[in-house]
Amino acid sequence: MAKTVLKNILQILIILIFNNFLAQKTPEKLPKNAVNDTISKKDTIVVKKEALDDILRTKADDQRRDIPKKMTFLNKNAQVKYQDMQIDADYISIDDNKNLIYARGKQDSLGKIIEPVITTQAGKKYETNEFSYNTKTKQAIAFNARTEESEGVIIAQKTKKYNDSVFAMRKADYTTDDYFIKKKDTAADYFMRAYNIKLIKTKNKSQIVTGPIQMFIEQVPTPLYLPFAILPFSDKRAAGILIPSFGEREDVGFFLNGIGYYQPIGEHFDLKVLADIYTKGSWNLRPQVNYQKKYRYSGNFTADIGTMVRGIKGLDDYTKNSTYRINWTHSQDSKANPFLTFSASVDIVSTKFYNNPLNNNYIFNQNVLNTQQNSTVTLTKRFLKLPMTITGTASYSQNFATGLADLRLPQMNVAINQFYLFKSRTGIRQGLLENITVNTGFNLTNFVNTQENELFKKEMWDKMQTGLKNNIALATNTTVAKYFTFSLSANIDNALTTKTLNRFYDPIKNVTVDEINKNFTGYSTFSTSASLQTTLFGMMKFKKGSAIEAVRHMMTPSIGFTYAPDFSSPNFGYYKNYYNATGALTPYSIFEKGIIGSPSSGMVGALGFNIGNNIEMKVKSKSDSTGVKKIKIFESLSLAGSYNFAAKDHPWSIFTVNGQSSFFNNKLTVNTSLSLEPYKIDFSSGQDTGIRTEQFGHFSVQGFNVQLSYPLSSEIFGEKTDYAKKYSSKGEVRNENYYFDDDHYAHFDQAWTLNISANYQYTKGLSRLANKLASIGLDGSIKLTPYWNVNGSTHYDMVTKQLAYTRIGFSRDQRSFTINFNWVPFGQYKVYDFFIGIKANILSDALKYKDRSFTQPNAPF
Repeated sequence: MAKTVLKNILQILIILIFNNFLAQKTPEKLPKNAVNDTISKKDTIVVKKEALDDILRTKADDQRRDIPKKMTFLNKNAQVKYQDMQIDADYISIDDNKNLIYARGKQDSLGKIIEPVITTQAGKKYETNEFSYNTKTKQAIAFNARTEESEGVIIAQKTKKYNDSVFAMRKADYTTDDYFIKKKDTAADYFMRAYNIKLIKTKNKSQIVTGPIQMFIEQVPTPLYLPFAILPFSDKRAAGILIPSFGEREDVGFFLNGIGYYQPIGEHFDLKVLADIYTKGSWNLRPQVNYQKKYRYSGNFTADIGTMVRGIKGLDDYTKNSTYRINWTHSQDSKANPFLTFSASVDIVSTKFYNNPLNNNYIFNQNVLNTQQNSTVTLTKRFLKLPMTITGTASYSQNFATGLADLRLPQMNVAINQFYLFKSRTGIRQGLLENITVNTGFNLTNFVNTQENELFKKEMWDKMQTGLKNNIALATNTTVAKYFTFSLSANIDNALTTKTLNRFYDPIKNVTVDEINKNFTGYSTFSTSASLQTTLFGMMKFKKGSAIEAVRHMMTPSIGFTYAPDFSSPNFGYYKNYYNATGALTPYSIFEKGIIGSPSSGMVGALGFNIGNNIEMKVKSKSDSTGVKKIKIFESLSLAGSYNFAAKDHPWSIFTVNGQSSFFNNKLTVNTSLSLEPYKIDFSSGQDTGIRTEQFGHFSVQGFNVQLSYPLSSEIFGEKTDYAKKYSSKGEVRNENYYFDDDHYAHFDQAWTLNISANYQYTKGLSRLANKLASIGLDGSIKLTPYWNVNGSTHYDMVTKQLAYTRIGFSRDQRSFTINFNWVPFGQYKVYDFFIGIKANILSDALKYKDRSFTQPNAPF
């Protein structure tokens, strides 16, 4: 027993001594003078670094190890897990000498890959045909790799991974086709091909940087090339190229419209620079700045600066014009400051731009048909304790037909809130006195009517007029005899101006001369009126069983008397006289042609009347749950006129009739107006302009206008078909869903709309010949298939018997992109425009095809 214990202790001591010798390194040769017991600093144990930083876990249906070659082979359902990477493939080989893992997808009998290699790393999945990974350098090479990034997918012929952040790809296709990404389709409806792509990943975002890139649609190459592309995969705004549309215009040739670049600037601004290029030499530059500060304000600034070239240089029809347009809109959030608001809507267009628009959107949006352009900037100040509002305005109005412009700079209005003159004694206002309201305010205006080329020059300032006007309006009303409303009102106008008129006849030049005097003067006028109004009802009932049950007539007659003195009387001094070319003494107002207007001439003591009518009819209806349906014969029908007791001649005014109604379930809208001249017009002198005689009772038509509008749609002519119940079979052709009948014919809801409008205008006045305008307009759309839409509009002039402005448009939804085509075949501007735009949100900045920015966060693509 003692021998055994001693033997064991001896063995342990021997092992400890032996291990101590193994752990020690042979000491270096010491210098001669060195102390023998010095400890070496290099006594740390050095172990050779392993090739693998982690355990390599493998599994497969069939595993084989080649020990001499240090190779491992995995077949069928093979899987390798290393660090954060997992490789699943049909075949995997591991080379320990080269530190290389190679994987291949499942092959068919012809050697074609039918199931890919799936590599998962850091939660991201990659699909490849072949894949190799170096465990030492962390680099990888993949063939036919499918990499999904955000809403898109990249398929590259060869991909090399340098590290976790940088991937280089050759001959790669990028698409955002959702059907292809989800493998519902084997071919993408579009893709963009680049022969060199670099995918850069960071912690917060990823992006693709490419060389020359080309767009393919349905596997067909298109002429849409970009010299480079930067595609960011981030929720934040990013810079990018703006895709143009292309087409042809008869006057300026082929074009690229809207090619440019988008650049975000800080948190609140972004910039777009667009260009329109035409083959006949015209060009247009369109910078656009959008800005927004949440809960404060938002707006945008745009400009058009270009040169229009028409004709051939050296020939008579050659013209070259510089054009410009400036647009600025600004709106303030109502929450920002309720007591001080600022808004702007400025659109200044040069006449040359209006006559030579290089921005094709002006043609497609029918802006070229407008002859009036208005711009306004407004600043409004309200007060917490003062009952008043101050509004400052600067406005600019252009008339392209006359070439004149109206400028009001500045214009200030001070409005006092309406108030009651007397307090109520009982809390409920009764009687004329307690209901008296007062409205008053001041209006200061600087106004000039001038030519466009005179703006802000000496000629404009010489024409500038300044005027101040104050209006005081008092009104009250009360009920008389329970059924009548009696109203009283009075108006007082006070006006001041800096310029007056002096008119005289120059016999030498044989012209009437208007001389402007610069002096400070003004006038005051007043008028008063009283009116009485009531409402009458009438009902006509028919026999039981009749199709028409009843007709109801509501009439609102009113009469009123207005009085105003003759302000042309010499006592006021507002009017003067001069001798005209025939020697007749002719009166004129010294405020004529002025900004504040002229006081009325002649005494007014007029009795006016207005008769309003509303006529409805009740008819039987099976479609209505009550069995009765109301039909409006006339929503409104009014007759108005007046008789001036103080007038020396023509006491009767022109009679006006206005009507409005709707038919066919309020679909057909009809608006009419009629003007009747009660006196005979004499043309016996042979002049084109007649003379109004004193013969009353002829009632000739001086003006007539009728407007009709009728919107039609597929829903009006029948109920919507429930295809799911009617047809049992449902299928999909590409991205379009159809229902199929027993004969395999496709059916779908072919919705359409058509708005028909008609207008007829007859104007005669005192002219011998009347002016007539008559036109019919059509505006509608139809779905040829669920994703094909055709729309357009046209107008036919029945007087000239010619087609006016006409536009035809086609749009096609191709799953991940849209195709738009617009065509104006007639008129001054014959143009067509073709555009392809990608819908993916991740390309909203990098490849924009609509003017979308952070100021329009929910704009559809």
